[in-house]
Amino acid sequence: MTETANARRWWHGATIYQIYPRSFADSNGDGIGDLPGITAHLDHVASLGVEAMWLSPFFTSPMKDFGYDVANYCNVDPIFGTLADFDALIARAHALGLKIIIDQVWSHTSDEHPWFVESRSSRTNPKADWYVWADAKPDGSPPSNWQSVFGGPAWTWDARRGQYYLHNFLKEQPQLHGHNAELQEALLDTARFWLDRGVDGFRLDAINFAMHDPELRDNPPMPSNGKTRTRPFDFQRKLYNQGHPDIPAFLERVRALLDSYDGDRFTVAEIGGDDATREMKLFCAGDTRLNTAYGFDFLYAPELSPRILRDAIEPWDDGSPWPSWAFENHDAPRAVSRWLPAGADADAFGRIKMLLLACLRGNIFLYNGEELGLPQVEIAFEDLQDPEAIANWPLTLSRDGARTPMPWATDADNLGFGAGKPWLPAGEAHRPLAVDRQEGDARSLLNFTRHVLRLRNAHPALRSGSMTIVEASDAILAFERELEGQRLLCVFNLSNDEATFAASADWRVIETIGDVDGDRFGPFAARVAIRDEA
Repeated sequence: MTETANARRWWHGATIYQIYPRSFADSNGDGIGDLPGITAHLDHVASLGVEAMWLSPFFTSPMKDFGYDVANYCNVDPIFGTLADFDALIARAHALGLKIIIDQVWSHTSDEHPWFVESRSSRTNPKADWYVWADAKPDGSPPSNWQSVFGGPAWTWDARRGQYYLHNFLKEQPQLHGHNAELQEALLDTARFWLDRGVDGFRLDAINFAMHDPELRDNPPMPSNGKTRTRPFDFQRKLYNQGHPDIPAFLERVRALLDSYDGDRFTVAEIGGDDATREMKLFCAGDTRLNTAYGFDFLYAPELSPRILRDAIEPWDDGSPWPSWAFENHDAPRAVSRWLPAGADADAFGRIKMLLLACLRGNIFLYNGEELGLPQVEIAFEDLQDPEAIANWPLTLSRDGARTPMPWATDADNLGFGAGKPWLPAGEAHRPLAVDRQEGDARSLLNFTRHVLRLRNAHPALRSGSMTIVEASDAILAFERELEGQRLLCVFNLSNDEATFAASADWRVIETIGDVDGDRFGPFAARVAIRDEA
């Protein structure tokens, strides 16, 4: 399908708002956000001008990895509410014109999932091959040298079967055997369950881990790049425990299922790793696989620089599949804390970051609180919940600092998150950035976010057009967006110093932030101009 034809689909160029349910709003005072809390604040989400929401996992789970260890794919964990609460959320969201996208975690489950309980009980039970099991080497060591993302070997011995099982993350997250046809059908059944309840699409978590090399070949070492490596996982090229060439065939089954439903259902993959760009393009190739994918190009980037942006964007500017971009999410420290240069103005930086995101080609994701310009919260070791941060303290930046409660009310207890003590401490630096204070300030980042999303949605070239980079220097990123004769020139000074960019006079300015005077751009200044072609 052509880019112009795709532009008529609701998701093409859409802005998707990620909600981390534990941290969004607590309706019952137990300190944990829940589905009724989300429903109560959907007017805020709709007011931003986004098309859809992505909900991180709310399924039944022992919460060893806060919902990404699923124990029942087809139910709501009691800490988040009930299926009736989910149905009410869907109904309210749809009434507000919002689509609902939910996570599907299909590379692993919790070790408390009934499938795994049965699988580990013997080598001959009906689900014996639904997870990745392997015999020890003759010396008793693990079957391969594969390492877990969260540290240590990716294999754990299980005396019940007298074998090792694979886990690419926590040992409590055993790896599903994605090659197994019966398992694939069971996963598709879970998708049908939620599609029948009215969800509009899925984010497929860590889907490049869905299948492994059946020969269990050792991964080769990763050449050192001079960076500090805090995990054994970082010492290997992950050739054999992710990115298996059989994954696209399964994704075609997923796409066919979603296409069988009315309403233009949507799929986005999360793809991390050393070969992410190639895998994203492969998983989204043509019209029979996923709609789009996003990676970690910006989530762990050390700075927001023109060259980093160019290197991430250019591979997608050749008529490739449709990309998606996120500057923040639940797995990465808040962008303003990662990227703000020393001594720079946080508000000015937050504005250029938001305008830049709104001008990129592809779908864009906003993480809850990003519209407020929230900084990372420093979490004391004794308050940490994130298993990765605890295991690698203090060298791994804690994900908890980006998962703190959403600040709704400046003067309320727990910043309006809920009546009980929150599962993570509320950030005191978030108090002056709370929703109620920014609502009343016409110049706030919250209201600027609404403005730039209106700008994006009002110009087809911004929402769905092609993109050509004009300049990516030390300070200036400039690119053109074009669709059906509408052309826009977007120029950003991403430095805290003055810079220059010369453009012809036949561009009509439609947006300016910061100090822009002719060819001169002040720190974190930007300009968007339009030229309508005859």
